[in-house]
Amino acid sequence: MSPAESIRQLLGGGATINMPGVYDTLSSRLAAEAGFEVLFISGYSVSAARLGTPDFGYLTQPEIADVARGVCANSGGHPVIVDADTGYGNALNTIRTARMLHAAGAAGVFLEDQEWPKKCGHFAGKRVVPREDWLAKLQAIVDLREEGVDLFLVARTDARAVVSIDEAIARANAALAIGVDAIFVEAPQSEDELRQVAAEVPGAVRVANMIEGGRTPLYTPAELHDLGYDLIVTPLTGLFAATKAMKSAYARLHDEGTLRDDLDLVTSFSEFESVVDLEGHKELERRYET
Repeated sequence: MSPAESIRQLLGGGATINMPGVYDTLSSRLAAEAGFEVLFISGYSVSAARLGTPDFGYLTQPEIADVARGVCANSGGHPVIVDADTGYGNALNTIRTARMLHAAGAAGVFLEDQEWPKKCGHFAGKRVVPREDWLAKLQAIVDLREEGVDLFLVARTDARAVVSIDEAIARANAALAIGVDAIFVEAPQSEDELRQVAAEVPGAVRVANMIEGGRTPLYTPAELHDLGYDLIVTPLTGLFAATKAMKSAYARLHDEGTLRDDLDLVTSFSEFESVVDLEGHKELERRYET
């Protein structure tokens, strides 16, 4: 069974999947250890952690593919869906992006309808491409299944903020008609809008994006299931938590010169050894000692 099929099987069996956002091999290990079934590589988080920039179209195709290779190799066998932004160009660029991410081990991709350079879906100033241009790129990824490049394809539209919720719903239904696996109307701003999308895009796996401080209210997976959403992405929790923890620890280190009296701010040396599987590497070393 392909990684994409494993996600389809989970959803087909009635599961509600909550995907945490990861952005490097360490965060993917921690998320897998926490027990999540599917992981999500967040473009916002990768842009912040790798480049130190906002999600403003700086991240490139080779960079996201490089992160995907590391994450997929360290996900503990869990499927990984990757934020592919706009495909980084036209349909031909999108084909290349899909092939690169599939080769890296990705189980699926998100593909959005913004103009390039894109912006975070919860930022102002976004623009979307004509509906037909986006559908062509989605179709290109669907067609890759014929050559064995099977990706769980999430069609994301940002038309809610740029045009109207009615246009976003129309785009979602058009994407569903060409065979995508799930639809994602980005940044609905109320429970009523979430319900509207669910009612007017029937027969779909629907994605809800839960960003702390974002435009969409926060709900639990059970609450979202009741609203009609069974693929949930919480893309920034890890990034925001790590940022807060590091800011606090670095500030204390700067002020005091040591964390001698504040060891509760950091994981212990021995605890971290288990995170990176030091014992496993020692055993591997012993196997090949001469």
